[in-house]
Amino acid sequence: MGLLEAIILSVIAASTPLLLAAAGELMVERSGVLNLGVEGMMIMGAACGFAGAYLTDSTLVGALFGIAAGAATSAIFAVLTLGLAVNQVATGLALTILGIGLSGLIGAGFVGQRIVLAPSLYIPFLTDLPFIGRILFGQDAFVYFSILLVAAIWWFLYRTRGGLVLRAIGDNHTSAHALGYPVLKIRLLAVLFGGGCAGLAGAYLPLAYTPFFIPGMTAGRGWIALALVVFSSWLPIRLVGGAYLFGAVTILQLHAQGFALGIPSQLMSSLPYLATVVVLVLISRARGPAVRPHPQPSERCSCPIDKYPKRARWGVCASGWIVHPLSNRRYL
Repeated sequence: MGLLEAIILSVIAASTPLLLAAAGELMVERSGVLNLGVEGMMIMGAACGFAGAYLTDSTLVGALFGIAAGAATSAIFAVLTLGLAVNQVATGLALTILGIGLSGLIGAGFVGQRIVLAPSLYIPFLTDLPFIGRILFGQDAFVYFSILLVAAIWWFLYRTRGGLVLRAIGDNHTSAHALGYPVLKIRLLAVLFGGGCAGLAGAYLPLAYTPFFIPGMTAGRGWIALALVVFSSWLPIRLVGGAYLFGAVTILQLHAQGFALGIPSQLMSSLPYLATVVVLVLISRARGPAVRPHPQPSERCSCPIDKYPKRARWGVCASGWIVHPLSNRRYL
C-alpha cells in the first residue's frame, strides 16, 4: 500500500506542470492560434520563478515571477504573429530557442542554490487518513490550483458569452470579425493567458518539484503539453485525465528501471508521443472528414423560432448560423 501511495503521489507531481501548461495552450488554440513556444515559456518561468523565490524567500513571489516571465515571452510571440503576421510555427520554434538560451543566462547565477519547497496542505485528521489522506488532502497549492484552473476554463468556454465568442473566433475568425468581435484583442488575451500558465508550469518545477534550478530542467515537458492538448481533443475535462495519464507514463520509466524490467528508458519516454499518434488516428477515423462542408441551400432549414419553445438560449456559430442548444442543429 505504501508503494502504491508513493507512485500515485509521484504521478500527481509529474502531471501538474503538464496540466498547467496544457490548460493555457488549450485556450490559445481555441482562439485559433498555434503557439509552439510552450517549452521556451516554461523554462523562462522556471528560471525567473526560482530567482524570485530565492531572492525574496517567498514561493508566492516566485510563482508570480514565473507567470510574468511566461506572459512576457508570449507577448513577443503575439507581437510577431498577431501584429506583424509572421508565421506562427516558425515564431514558436524561435521562441523556444530564445527561451532556452535566455533562461540559461538568467539562471546562471542561481545554479547550485537551493530553496525551501512549497508547503503541502495539512488538515488535521484528514491528511492523516491512510492511503487517501496525503493524496487528497496533502498536496501543495499548485496541484489544487491546476484542477480549479481547468474547471474555470471549462466554465468559461461553455457557460459564458466570452467563451462562445472565443470559440467562434477559433472556428472562423472572418465571420467573427464580420459580426463585430475584436479578433486580434481576444487572441492577444488568450496568448498572454497561455503564456502565464506555461510560466507557472515552469515555475512549479523548482518551487515544488525539485528545490533547485538547472538549465533545461523542463526536459521537453512543453512539447508533451502541446501533444496533450491534441490528445484531449481540445476539451478541458479530458485534459485532466490525459495529463495524469501522460504523467503516469513519464513516471513509469523510473519504476520500470527500479524493478529491473530491462525496458530501455528511451522507449518509455517516447510512449506519451506514441499514445498521442494512436489517439489522433482513432479520433480522425471516428469523426470522419476534418472539415464538414456547409449544406446546400436546399438542405438548409428555416428559422425555428416558431417551431421550438423559448426554453433555452440560442447560440451563434462562427459562420453566423443559429445553433439550437438542445438539438445542436444549425439554422439560418
